[in-house]
Amino acid sequence: SGTFHADEIFATLILSIIKENIVVYRTSEANDEMKNSDCIIYDVGRGELDHHQKGGNGTRENGIMYAACGLVWKKYHEDVFVKLGIDKKDWDYLYSQIDKNLIQFIDANDNGLTPDIGVDYKYVTIASIVASFNPRWDEDMALSNERFLNAMDICRKVLENEVLSQISKLKAKDKVEEAIQNSKNHILILEEYMPWQDFVLSTDSDKAKDLWYAIYPSKRGGYALHCVVKKLGSFENRKSLPLEWAGLENEKLQEVTGVAAARFCHTARFLATTDTYEAALKLAEIAVNNRGE
Repeated sequence: SGTFHADEIFATLILSIIKENIVVYRTSEANDEMKNSDCIIYDVGRGELDHHQKGGNGTRENGIMYAACGLVWKKYHEDVFVKLGIDKKDWDYLYSQIDKNLIQFIDANDNGLTPDIGVDYKYVTIASIVASFNPRWDEDMALSNERFLNAMDICRKVLENEVLSQISKLKAKDKVEEAIQNSKNHILILEEYMPWQDFVLSTDSDKAKDLWYAIYPSKRGGYALHCVVKKLGSFENRKSLPLEWAGLENEKLQEVTGVAAARFCHTARFLATTDTYEAALKLAEIAVNNRGE
Protein backbone atom coordinates (compact mmCIF):
# COMPACT_ATOMS: atom_id res chain seq x y z
CA SER A 1 0.00 0.00 0.00
CA GLY A 2 1.06 3.63 -0.21
CA THR A 3 3.54 4.73 -2.86
CA PHE A 4 3.62 2.45 -5.92
CA HIS A 5 6.20 1.82 -8.64
CA ALA A 6 6.30 0.49 -12.19
CA ASP A 7 7.41 -2.83 -10.71
CA GLU A 8 4.10 -3.78 -9.09
CA ILE A 9 2.02 -2.04 -11.76
CA PHE A 10 3.43 -4.23 -14.53
CA ALA A 11 3.45 -7.36 -12.36
CA THR A 12 -0.27 -6.79 -11.79
CA LEU A 13 -0.85 -6.26 -15.50
CA ILE A 14 0.92 -9.52 -16.40
CA LEU A 15 -1.27 -11.41 -13.95
CA SER A 16 -4.40 -9.67 -15.23
CA ILE A 17 -3.81 -11.23 -18.66
CA ILE A 18 -4.06 -14.77 -17.33
CA LYS A 19 -6.43 -14.27 -14.38
CA GLU A 20 -9.87 -12.98 -15.28
CA ASN A 21 -11.70 -10.67 -12.88
CA ILE A 22 -8.76 -10.39 -10.51
CA VAL A 23 -9.04 -8.62 -7.19
CA VAL A 24 -5.93 -6.69 -6.17
CA TYR A 25 -5.26 -6.18 -2.48
CA ARG A 26 -2.55 -3.63 -1.77
CA THR A 27 -0.78 -4.09 1.57
CA SER A 28 2.59 -3.47 3.15
CA GLU A 29 2.79 -6.93 4.67
CA ALA A 30 1.28 -10.23 3.57
CA ASN A 31 -0.44 -11.88 6.55
CA ASP A 32 -0.82 -15.58 7.34
CA GLU A 33 -4.35 -15.70 5.96
CA MET A 34 -3.09 -14.55 2.56
CA LYS A 35 -0.17 -16.95 2.65
CA ASN A 36 -2.47 -19.89 3.39
CA SER A 37 -5.01 -18.99 0.70
CA ASP A 38 -4.92 -19.19 -3.08
CA CYS A 39 -3.71 -15.58 -3.31
CA ILE A 40 -0.75 -14.80 -5.52
CA ILE A 41 1.51 -12.73 -3.30
CA TYR A 42 4.11 -10.55 -5.05
CA ASP A 43 6.39 -7.68 -4.11
CA VAL A 44 5.71 -8.30 -0.39
CA GLY A 45 6.11 -11.27 1.95
CA ARG A 46 9.74 -12.16 1.12
CA GLY A 47 8.48 -15.13 -0.87
CA GLU A 48 8.92 -16.57 -4.35
CA LEU A 49 7.67 -13.41 -6.12
CA ASP A 50 9.27 -10.81 -3.85
CA HIS A 51 12.77 -9.38 -4.06
CA HIS A 52 13.13 -7.44 -0.81
CA GLN A 53 14.81 -10.21 1.17
CA LYS A 54 18.51 -9.93 1.99
CA GLY A 55 20.54 -10.66 -1.13
CA GLY A 56 17.56 -10.18 -3.42
CA ASN A 57 15.83 -12.99 -5.29
CA GLY A 58 18.00 -13.88 -8.25
CA THR A 59 20.10 -12.11 -10.87
CA ARG A 60 20.20 -12.40 -14.64
CA GLU A 61 23.42 -13.31 -16.43
CA ASN A 62 23.91 -9.65 -17.36
CA GLY A 63 23.79 -8.58 -13.73
CA ILE A 64 20.25 -7.18 -13.64
CA MET A 65 18.59 -8.33 -10.41
CA TYR A 66 15.03 -9.55 -10.51
CA ALA A 67 12.28 -7.40 -9.03
CA ALA A 68 8.67 -8.53 -8.62
CA CYS A 69 7.85 -7.71 -12.25
CA GLY A 70 10.64 -9.91 -13.59
CA LEU A 71 9.85 -12.70 -11.15
CA VAL A 72 6.17 -12.68 -12.17
CA TRP A 73 7.14 -12.57 -15.85
CA LYS A 74 9.61 -15.46 -15.43
CA LYS A 75 7.05 -17.66 -13.63
CA TYR A 76 3.92 -16.83 -15.62
CA HIS A 77 5.09 -15.92 -19.15
CA GLU A 78 4.08 -19.34 -20.49
CA ASP A 79 0.57 -18.87 -19.12
CA VAL A 80 0.46 -15.49 -20.87
CA PHE A 81 1.48 -17.06 -24.18
CA VAL A 82 -1.10 -19.83 -23.82
CA LYS A 83 -3.77 -17.20 -23.14
CA LEU A 84 -2.68 -15.27 -26.23
CA GLY A 85 -2.53 -18.38 -28.41
CA ILE A 86 1.19 -18.13 -29.18
CA ASP A 87 2.84 -21.12 -30.85
CA LYS A 88 5.06 -22.90 -28.32
CA LYS A 89 8.08 -22.83 -30.65
CA ASP A 90 8.11 -19.03 -30.31
CA TRP A 91 7.91 -18.87 -26.51
CA ASP A 92 11.63 -18.65 -25.77
CA TYR A 93 12.18 -15.85 -28.29
CA LEU A 94 9.20 -13.81 -27.09
CA TYR A 95 10.08 -14.33 -23.43
CA SER A 96 13.64 -13.05 -23.87
CA GLN A 97 12.69 -10.16 -26.18
CA ILE A 98 9.97 -8.80 -23.92
CA ASP A 99 12.22 -9.28 -20.90
CA LYS A 100 15.04 -7.42 -22.64
CA ASN A 101 12.96 -4.61 -24.13
CA LEU A 102 10.67 -3.82 -21.19
CA ILE A 103 10.83 -5.99 -18.07
CA GLN A 104 14.55 -5.67 -17.38
CA PHE A 105 14.46 -1.88 -17.25
CA ILE A 106 11.57 -1.99 -14.79
CA ASP A 107 13.51 -4.45 -12.61
CA ALA A 108 16.73 -2.46 -12.89
CA ASN A 109 14.99 0.76 -11.92
CA ASP A 110 13.28 -0.82 -8.94
CA ASN A 111 16.61 -2.21 -7.73
CA GLY A 112 18.45 1.09 -8.22
CA LEU A 113 20.52 -0.24 -11.13
CA THR A 114 19.65 2.25 -13.88
CA PRO A 115 22.75 4.07 -15.15
CA ASP A 116 23.51 7.74 -14.61
CA ILE A 117 23.53 9.25 -18.11
CA GLY A 118 25.16 12.47 -16.93
CA VAL A 119 22.60 15.06 -18.03
CA ASP A 120 21.08 18.01 -16.18
CA TYR A 121 17.51 17.41 -17.35
CA LYS A 122 15.01 14.81 -16.19
CA TYR A 123 15.49 11.42 -17.80
CA VAL A 124 11.87 10.46 -18.52
CA THR A 125 11.24 6.71 -18.36
CA ILE A 126 8.23 4.44 -17.95
CA ALA A 127 9.19 4.21 -14.27
CA SER A 128 9.20 7.99 -13.79
CA ILE A 129 5.86 8.29 -15.60
CA VAL A 130 4.33 5.69 -13.26
CA ALA A 131 5.83 7.47 -10.24
CA SER A 132 4.13 10.71 -11.29
CA PHE A 133 0.72 9.09 -10.77
CA ASN A 134 1.29 8.81 -7.01
CA PRO A 135 -0.54 11.37 -4.87
CA ARG A 136 1.51 14.53 -4.52
CA TRP A 137 2.85 15.66 -1.16
CA ASP A 138 -0.06 18.07 -0.65
CA GLU A 139 -2.75 15.53 -1.60
CA ASP A 140 -4.53 12.88 0.44
CA MET A 141 -2.71 9.53 0.35
CA ALA A 142 -6.14 7.90 0.31
CA LEU A 143 -6.04 8.63 -3.44
CA SER A 144 -3.27 6.04 -3.83
CA ASN A 145 -5.49 3.12 -4.90
CA GLU A 146 -7.36 5.26 -7.42
CA ARG A 147 -4.08 6.53 -8.87
CA PHE A 148 -2.74 2.96 -8.96
CA LEU A 149 -5.61 2.05 -11.27
CA ASN A 150 -5.04 5.21 -13.35
CA ALA A 151 -1.41 4.21 -13.85
CA MET A 152 -2.47 0.68 -14.78
CA ASP A 153 -4.73 2.02 -17.54
CA ILE A 154 -1.78 3.80 -19.13
CA CYS A 155 0.71 0.98 -18.63
CA ARG A 156 -1.69 -1.64 -19.97
CA LYS A 157 -1.33 -0.06 -23.41
CA VAL A 158 2.47 -0.08 -23.06
CA LEU A 159 2.54 -3.78 -22.16
CA GLU A 160 0.02 -4.76 -24.83
CA ASN A 161 1.93 -2.80 -27.46
CA GLU A 162 5.24 -4.44 -26.51
CA VAL A 163 3.75 -7.92 -26.68
CA LEU A 164 2.00 -7.26 -30.01
CA SER A 165 5.11 -5.58 -31.45
CA GLN A 166 7.27 -8.60 -30.61
CA ILE A 167 4.70 -11.01 -32.04
CA SER A 168 4.59 -8.92 -35.22
CA LYS A 169 8.38 -8.76 -35.40
CA LEU A 170 8.58 -12.53 -35.11
CA LYS A 171 6.60 -12.87 -38.35
CA ALA A 172 9.54 -11.28 -40.18
CA LYS A 173 12.17 -13.66 -38.78
CA ASP A 174 12.03 -16.33 -41.48
CA LYS A 175 12.01 -13.73 -44.25
CA VAL A 176 15.06 -12.01 -42.82
CA GLU A 177 16.86 -15.32 -42.34
CA GLU A 178 16.21 -16.17 -45.99
CA ALA A 179 17.49 -12.75 -47.08
CA ILE A 180 20.62 -13.27 -45.00
CA GLN A 181 21.33 -16.54 -46.78
CA ASN A 182 20.81 -14.84 -50.15
CA SER A 183 22.99 -11.85 -49.28
CA LYS A 184 26.30 -11.09 -50.98
CA ASN A 185 28.97 -8.42 -51.05
CA HIS A 186 28.12 -7.32 -47.46
CA ILE A 187 24.61 -6.23 -48.53
CA LEU A 188 21.27 -7.50 -47.21
CA ILE A 189 18.33 -6.97 -49.57
CA LEU A 190 14.75 -7.05 -48.28
CA GLU A 191 11.79 -7.03 -50.64
CA GLU A 192 9.53 -5.23 -48.15
CA TYR A 193 9.85 -3.02 -45.10
CA MET A 194 10.19 -5.16 -41.97
CA PRO A 195 12.17 -5.32 -38.71
CA TRP A 196 15.57 -6.84 -39.45
CA GLN A 197 18.34 -5.52 -37.16
CA ASP A 198 17.53 -7.81 -34.21
CA PHE A 199 17.64 -10.90 -36.38
CA VAL A 200 20.83 -9.94 -38.19
CA LEU A 201 22.59 -9.38 -34.87
CA SER A 202 21.20 -12.43 -33.07
CA THR A 203 21.31 -15.14 -35.72
CA ASP A 204 23.98 -17.85 -35.74
CA SER A 205 24.51 -17.41 -39.48
CA ASP A 206 28.10 -16.65 -40.45
CA LYS A 207 26.84 -14.64 -43.42
CA ALA A 208 25.06 -12.23 -41.05
CA LYS A 209 28.33 -11.42 -39.33
CA ASP A 210 29.64 -10.18 -42.68
CA LEU A 211 26.77 -7.77 -43.41
CA TRP A 212 27.42 -4.01 -43.47
CA TYR A 213 24.28 -2.60 -45.13
CA ALA A 214 20.59 -3.37 -45.65
CA ILE A 215 18.39 -2.17 -48.51
CA TYR A 216 14.59 -2.11 -48.19
CA PRO A 217 11.54 -0.18 -49.45
CA SER A 218 11.06 2.97 -47.36
CA LYS A 219 7.75 3.76 -45.68
CA ARG A 220 8.16 7.27 -47.09
CA GLY A 221 8.48 6.02 -50.64
CA GLY A 222 11.57 4.99 -52.58
CA TYR A 223 14.27 2.90 -50.93
CA ALA A 224 16.45 3.09 -47.85
CA LEU A 225 20.09 2.07 -47.45
CA HIS A 226 20.74 1.44 -43.76
CA CYS A 227 23.96 0.56 -41.95
CA VAL A 228 24.16 -2.52 -39.71
CA VAL A 229 25.22 -1.53 -36.18
CA LYS A 230 27.89 -3.37 -34.23
CA LYS A 231 25.46 -4.29 -31.45
CA LEU A 232 21.86 -3.61 -30.53
CA GLY A 233 21.37 -0.22 -28.90
CA SER A 234 24.63 1.08 -30.34
CA PHE A 235 25.05 3.97 -32.76
CA GLU A 236 28.35 2.59 -33.98
CA ASN A 237 28.12 1.07 -37.45
CA ARG A 238 30.03 -1.88 -38.81
CA LYS A 239 30.85 0.38 -41.74
CA SER A 240 29.43 3.90 -42.03
CA LEU A 241 28.48 5.50 -45.31
CA PRO A 242 31.22 7.65 -46.91
CA LEU A 243 32.11 10.84 -45.06
CA GLU A 244 31.70 13.01 -48.15
CA TRP A 245 28.01 12.03 -48.36
CA ALA A 246 27.12 13.28 -44.87
CA GLY A 247 24.17 15.68 -44.83
CA LEU A 248 23.86 15.92 -48.61
CA GLU A 249 20.59 15.64 -50.50
CA ASN A 250 19.19 15.66 -54.02
CA GLU A 251 21.48 17.35 -56.57
CA LYS A 252 24.45 17.69 -54.22
CA LEU A 253 24.34 14.02 -53.24
CA GLN A 254 23.80 13.00 -56.85
CA GLU A 255 26.83 15.04 -57.92
CA VAL A 256 29.11 13.48 -55.31
CA THR A 257 27.93 9.88 -55.82
CA GLY A 258 27.19 9.91 -59.54
CA VAL A 259 23.83 8.27 -58.76
CA ALA A 260 20.98 10.19 -60.38
CA ALA A 261 18.20 8.89 -58.11
CA ALA A 262 20.05 9.51 -54.82
CA ARG A 263 17.88 11.55 -52.46
CA PHE A 264 19.42 12.02 -49.01
CA CYS A 265 22.20 10.94 -46.67
CA HIS A 266 21.92 11.47 -42.91
CA THR A 267 24.64 13.54 -41.27
CA ALA A 268 25.41 10.59 -38.97
CA ARG A 269 26.01 8.44 -42.08
CA PHE A 270 23.83 5.50 -41.01
CA LEU A 271 21.06 6.08 -43.58
CA ALA A 272 20.67 7.12 -47.19
CA THR A 273 17.53 7.18 -49.35
CA THR A 274 16.92 6.91 -53.07
CA ASP A 275 14.03 6.98 -55.51
CA THR A 276 14.76 3.50 -56.89
CA TYR A 277 16.07 0.12 -55.79
CA GLU A 278 18.80 0.28 -58.45
CA ALA A 279 20.07 3.56 -57.00
CA ALA A 280 20.12 2.15 -53.46
CA LEU A 281 22.09 -0.86 -54.61
CA LYS A 282 24.55 1.36 -56.46
CA LEU A 283 25.10 3.51 -53.35
CA ALA A 284 25.63 0.36 -51.29
CA GLU A 285 28.23 -0.93 -53.73
CA ILE A 286 30.05 2.40 -53.66
CA ALA A 287 29.99 2.40 -49.85
CA VAL A 288 31.30 -1.19 -49.68
CA ASN A 289 34.27 -0.24 -51.83
CA ASN A 290 34.92 3.06 -50.08
CA ARG A 291 38.27 3.04 -48.25
CA GLY A 292 37.83 6.38 -46.53
CA GLU A 293 36.57 7.11 -43.02
